[in-house]
Amino acid sequence: MKTILVPIDFSSQSKHALDLAAQMAGKGRIKIEVINIIEGLTPSSFNTMGEGATNYTEDEFFLKQLYDKTKENLHNLIGQGKYSGLNISATVVVGNPYQSIAKAIADYNADLVVMGTKGSSGIDEVLIGSNTEKVVRYAKCPVITLKSDVDFSKMKHIVLATNLNEPQPTVVKEIKKLQHLTGAKIHLVKVNTPNNFHTQRQSEAEFEKYVQTYSFDNYDTCLYNATSEEDGILSYAEDVQADLIAIGTHGRTGLLHLLSGSIAEDLVNHSQIPVWTLSLKK
Repeated sequence: MKTILVPIDFSSQSKHALDLAAQMAGKGRIKIEVINIIEGLTPSSFNTMGEGATNYTEDEFFLKQLYDKTKENLHNLIGQGKYSGLNISATVVVGNPYQSIAKAIADYNADLVVMGTKGSSGIDEVLIGSNTEKVVRYAKCPVITLKSDVDFSKMKHIVLATNLNEPQPTVVKEIKKLQHLTGAKIHLVKVNTPNNFHTQRQSEAEFEKYVQTYSFDNYDTCLYNATSEEDGILSYAEDVQADLIAIGTHGRTGLLHLLSGSIAEDLVNHSQIPVWTLSLKK
């Protein structure tokens, strides 16, 4: 891992994300790229770095002041003593939040995105979702989302949720990197639901094939019965006192996403512990 991207909006959740990235980076071994995104500036007056013409309208003048103040606040944030010695830089960009994050992932060749989220629920979750959900859905690299402070040194139990049927070489490769960093035990779980029921014997055979295919070390397996996959994953994570949930996401879009939903995005919204995701399309 060479580069971690951290989107910052100055919320407590995003600051927790920066703290986690700092813990993962160590002292200068991994570069941290911090970005803050300002929406609302017109492309005709500003480029994505906040530079533009001098003949601002009243609204553009206000937004330019906001840009300058945000840049100052961002550099004050990363200049705190607890980030001393880290290879860290910060940029304010202008534009659509998801598109700006996607561009930053490509521009910085990010290996990981760490971002805070408040989650969403109710009608917002169904119809709108959040920028975090969009990043989880489309990102070309792993994404860790979190709602509260995380002690990376105490990350010793990782739940990896799988249906055991879909090929997941990249997901397993990347989660093994995280396991190597933490020394954590991997808890492989498949959730058995009434609508997608598998017998114990069938699941044991699938687990054996899965483990042999991907050569896991320091792991255990569990077939967990629940009414839904999300509920089963959350309950199992609580049972094993997991520090992180990991899952691949299909990145469904449009009507298919509206009808089928996304277990990964549901977990991001509802889990109280960090959630690690990676698109299965990567």
